[in-house]
Amino acid sequence: MAQETKEKWYKKLRHKYRLVILHDETYEERISFRLSRMNVFVVLVSLSVFLIFVTTYIIAFTPLREYIPGYTDISLTRKVIELDRKADSLQRVFQQKEAFLANLRRIIDGYNELDDTPIATTVAANPTAFDTIKFQKSVQDSLLRAEFESGRFNLVNDPMSAPENLRVARRPTQNFFVPLKGTLTNKFDPIQKHFGVDIVAKSNEAIKSTLDGTVVFADWTLDKGYVIGLLHAGNLVSVYKHNSVLLKKEGDVVKAGEAIAIIGETGELSSGPHLHFELWLNSSPVDPEVFITF
Repeated sequence: MAQETKEKWYKKLRHKYRLVILHDETYEERISFRLSRMNVFVVLVSLSVFLIFVTTYIIAFTPLREYIPGYTDISLTRKVIELDRKADSLQRVFQQKEAFLANLRRIIDGYNELDDTPIATTVAANPTAFDTIKFQKSVQDSLLRAEFESGRFNLVNDPMSAPENLRVARRPTQNFFVPLKGTLTNKFDPIQKHFGVDIVAKSNEAIKSTLDGTVVFADWTLDKGYVIGLLHAGNLVSVYKHNSVLLKKEGDVVKAGEAIAIIGETGELSSGPHLHFELWLNSSPVDPEVFITF
């Protein structure tokens, strides 16, 4: 009995039916189809498989999947990681630049590299504090010192603290350009906290860069007025103070002899139109007259 029911069910799948589409008023036959239950089942299954395949392809291989909630670009995570690394690197570089600029600002204001006390403060307060110290050097010791200090083992950072015969040898090889033609009225004197030279010239005279370099500071200060500082090769910094107008801004690259400012008397420490010019080598002030003939 069960076998006969199964055979009848199987036979029903193959029974033919006609699907006819008639005109509503004339009953004229327009379209007709011969169908069976098996045909309808196969068509529906095939259509379902096709739709599933198309949907899977769209989700897996086209950008349309980004519009489906829960799906994102597979490369988005990698891009986020790369951007995070770049941001971290930029932050470190920015911090290094900030520390460098802060040190340059202290140099421009006349402070030591390692602390916030003015250079030569101790010596200025008590210039005879070390007069009682006596050194006894042997001939062999003097010869050994001279050999090391004159060769590649020289560790002296400040040219002004080296012997006179070593200053010329340690001068930079660049040709310095005179920043301003005028009268030298005040010389380099670190004991008096005067870390540069003062040059007096006519009004509206242009101040020129002494070497090729990059502007690292160009701003107004209360004591020095308009100040511009340039970084040159060999860790050399030149500073020009008391200007009336600045012709360059931070980040500009200038050539030797190029106008960077106009002479003035700005700032509370200025006593008339002049240029206060400083040179710093390895974060220590040096006498500009050692390098430039004014």
